[in-house]
Amino acid sequence: MTSDTIQHGTATNEIRDALLTCLQEAFEDGFSYFLDRGTSLFATLDAVSAAEASRAAAPTVGTIAAQVNHIRFYLDEILRFVSEGPPATRPDWEGSWQVDAVTDEEWDTLRHQLRTSHANIRDLIRNNQDWPAPMLTGAIAMIAHCAYHLGEIRQALAVIRFQS
Repeated sequence: MTSDTIQHGTATNEIRDALLTCLQEAFEDGFSYFLDRGTSLFATLDAVSAAEASRAAAPTVGTIAAQVNHIRFYLDEILRFVSEGPPATRPDWEGSWQVDAVTDEEWDTLRHQLRTSHANIRDLIRNNQDWPAPMLTGAIAMIAHCAYHLGEIRQALAVIRFQS
């Protein structure tokens, strides 16, 4: 074992389990390590209508649908990076925010795409055998990034519902 890689074994299993637990809490519901029960990303989004997802809490922020698309894009970029290496061109981060009004069908599709991206990330973590320091750091940062956007979505939803 090198100093910058945690290889398959007990430590790897514990790291994998911890990452999967935090990912589950952020997206699916969990254990109240950092969220109250029922406040995960999927539980939150399941209670958001397409009309609410199409609104922004303020003129300078993206819609809830844009937040969801950005999270999906982020997860897909991580998967692409792990499978293909660094991209030849800079990912279109700005484009990931370009979602305004969505229909009921578009909202359902966007949430389904997010669930698919989440499942792919979960499988990546579950099946990974070696954890070089940059990959472990990236996995932790990914969970923090998604939890941050969950907080933004929940705050935006509170403002949107208050204004209605």
